[in-house]
Amino acid sequence: MSKKIIFMGTPLFAVPILKSLYQNGYPISVVYTQPPQKSNRGQKINKSPVQGISETLNIDYRCPRTLKDNEEEYKFLKELNADLAIVVAYGQIIPKNYLTLTKKGFINIHGSILPKWRGAAPIQRSIMNLDPNVGISIMRIVEELDSGPVSNIYKIKLDRNNNAQEISEKLSLLAAEKILDDIDDILEDKIKFIEQDHSQATYAKKINKIEGQLNWNDNASKIIGKINGLFPSPGAFFNFRGERYKILKAEIGNGLGKPGEILSDKLEIACNDNQSIKVLEIQRQGKKSQKISEFLLGSHIKKGLILSNV
Repeated sequence: MSKKIIFMGTPLFAVPILKSLYQNGYPISVVYTQPPQKSNRGQKINKSPVQGISETLNIDYRCPRTLKDNEEEYKFLKELNADLAIVVAYGQIIPKNYLTLTKKGFINIHGSILPKWRGAAPIQRSIMNLDPNVGISIMRIVEELDSGPVSNIYKIKLDRNNNAQEISEKLSLLAAEKILDDIDDILEDKIKFIEQDHSQATYAKKINKIEGQLNWNDNASKIIGKINGLFPSPGAFFNFRGERYKILKAEIGNGLGKPGEILSDKLEIACNDNQSIKVLEIQRQGKKSQKISEFLLGSHIKKGLILSNV
């Protein structure tokens, strides 16, 4: 008798994993994803990436606004009597009473090396923290957020030149590959789940836009970590003459100067560790992104100016 699998996910990160399961013959009975959202401008409705791929693959999907106190969804899943649920960045807390509705429980693919970076923004926090490695953890969901026992952790070295979007893509593809190694063992009870060391837990709280403000009194590595960790959204920025400028890409330089000082005609900015950053791509408030050579043609940010931290 074929197995029944529930998949729960919402962003682009979850798409390769769902596709991998589908293409390798695992029967996805239903997909749960967040409801379509209205765009900020106009009334355009944006489906989640997981809804989009579910439609393409002709997989049934459901988009409840919440699972909490939702008798209709609880009854639906109970009657489905599925074998396993796989959750990847779904965006909702799974209520405790749902966790018994599948034979083998609910499995979460989390984008960190647990118990480090439990919570909403693990990849961004790993990059901003200058961690040597990033990874994914395959864990059993329990009531407390990201604190369930772990079956496997897969790591990759963090490339300092990669931003959060690029690292997310790498980890998503890694998860899409590795879940195929684990899913049969989970379904057949051949895999051990080991309790996390809760004393070592750290939390990746949701990113606040104001965290993107750059402080030139930080060292160059920390500033690059923030630029990479917050790309593409909400972005790392500085203010100049009442306008916000997002730095999209930069590298460490070797210029010397006061923190915030513009050291060259190519927008090299001094930091607080006898180093500097060289801006490679930038976006002025309300404008499109530009390579630095194009941006500087009409910019008032010139060599000798000192950018403040406000």
